[in-house]
Amino acid sequence: MVIATRHLALLTALCAFLLSGFIVEPAHAQRGSYGNDQRQTQKKRSYKKKTYKKRNYKRSRNSSSNRRSNVAGEFDYYAMVLSWSPSYCLSVGNKRRDPQCDQRGKRFSFVLHGVWPQHERGWPQNCRTRQRPFVENATIRSMLDIMPSKRLIIHEYKKHGTCSGFGPKGYFELSRRLYSKVKIPARYTDTRNALFVTPERLTADFIEANPGLKASHFAISCRRGNKRLREIRFCFARDGSFRDCGRNENRRKMCSERKLFLPPVRVSR
Repeated sequence: MVIATRHLALLTALCAFLLSGFIVEPAHAQRGSYGNDQRQTQKKRSYKKKTYKKRNYKRSRNSSSNRRSNVAGEFDYYAMVLSWSPSYCLSVGNKRRDPQCDQRGKRFSFVLHGVWPQHERGWPQNCRTRQRPFVENATIRSMLDIMPSKRLIIHEYKKHGTCSGFGPKGYFELSRRLYSKVKIPARYTDTRNALFVTPERLTADFIEANPGLKASHFAISCRRGNKRLREIRFCFARDGSFRDCGRNENRRKMCSERKLFLPPVRVSR
């Protein structure tokens, strides 16, 4: 009887112990499990919040920049860009079948790349216009003597001309006026031999040929490595007078070479 009572007591205690283990976890286990889950949840939430904020920042930054920058007629000055045609033709070869690179065609030295409305820092591009940015053939033909590429003429109006506030005809009339204000020194008009000049010499030649032009009014661009002259950007105020260039024409970034290579103008066949 005593043995049976003891067995019954032991069995009752064992059942109570097992039931307590399944129903109620120890306090420290509850805190540990919940605390870990809470910290992991917080990490996931904070990561999601940070990712969302970062993406949202990028969207708002781009959208505000577009609203502020890409508005037709809202800019600070013009950059009239002259490209050294032989350098361009060497870089593209016959891939684009560009008329200015045709060996049987007219020889070109400096050509008008385009006129770019600029902010003091940054620039507008592809601005919205009331009418479709269509350039008529008559306007294209009128520019081919200084801008020898139909593709280039159309591209320049769509990307830069739309931001000038002018229609295609007005934009290219302005382009020709600014182009005519810069006299190209004689040694660069028909060079059948390659030239090697320093940026200082090139700058001095243009200043000598253009009274009133200062070194701060233009910037030289070249290709790193092969040292080819790419282009020269001349800065004009909105009234068409020379002015100091803005931050976009950073001379050190545009060309840091000590000597420039000017490939020769092609010889007609």
